[in-house]
Amino acid sequence: MAGTTLAPAPARRTPTSLRGQRVRVGLLNALPVTVFLLVLFVYPIIGILSLSLEGDAGGFTLHWYADALSGVNRSVLLTTLRISAETALASLLVGFALAHAIARMRPVFATLAMLIVVVPHFISALVRTYGWIILLGEHGMVNTLMTAVHAPGAPYSLLYNETGVIIGTTSVMLPYTVLVLQSVMRGVDGRLLAAAASFGAGRFTIFRRVYFPLVAGGVATAGLLSFILCLGYYITPALMGGERQTVVAALIDQQVMKQNQWNSAAAFGVILLLLTFAGLGLVGLFRLRRGRATGGGSAS
Repeated sequence: MAGTTLAPAPARRTPTSLRGQRVRVGLLNALPVTVFLLVLFVYPIIGILSLSLEGDAGGFTLHWYADALSGVNRSVLLTTLRISAETALASLLVGFALAHAIARMRPVFATLAMLIVVVPHFISALVRTYGWIILLGEHGMVNTLMTAVHAPGAPYSLLYNETGVIIGTTSVMLPYTVLVLQSVMRGVDGRLLAAAASFGAGRFTIFRRVYFPLVAGGVATAGLLSFILCLGYYITPALMGGERQTVVAALIDQQVMKQNQWNSAAAFGVILLLLTFAGLGLVGLFRLRRGRATGGGSAS
């Protein structure tokens, strides 16, 4: 036994080496996704940015941005922002009531209601837009019904104006809004509402002080999603709007297909991208402030 030698124990890996190995494995796994994002997203954005800063004779210029923010182009940009904001607001008003009703249903009926909301979204946007044109036309179902019940002012002008555009774009953005809001509303603990009611709070007070703060983050996200999607939407404003409802997407199409002005179109694309980042920043700031307020309130 005295001559028996013990084998050395295997060296244990330190937490630092294990952490380094996990980092290397994580970077290796993330490499394909990173390359995919660089090729399909970052590279085209860099190309559009460089194109928007290139003059007719080459070199650096801000002419295309100055042209996009002046004259008729600025009017088109403001119209796009206004229509997007109105669509986001209308989608939130209708979507909030619809999502709230679905969230209170039994699971079977809630699933059926969500199918009714979502399934039409899989139909071509062009087909749905023409459907709205048929419904809202001078002799369409809506005006025929309003005339039959002797509604004041019937028949109404619901096409080739901003009213028709808002109706059409809201119907397109509504499924996104309902999906976001319904998932948030499902997570609200009903015991909190019952506790507020047991302390004598009315329905409006419960909604204002308890329910809405819990779903405010989802409301902001749904509104931003509708706004961003509507910024670049083309089909419905082009078919249901008039000359005063020309949006940036239609202007970009005209500049590329008819005027061959790729630089100006690229400048508009960068402006829309910056507006999107600004909206995301506002929502992030809103959530950060809410998180600090919630943390401060719980800490006190």
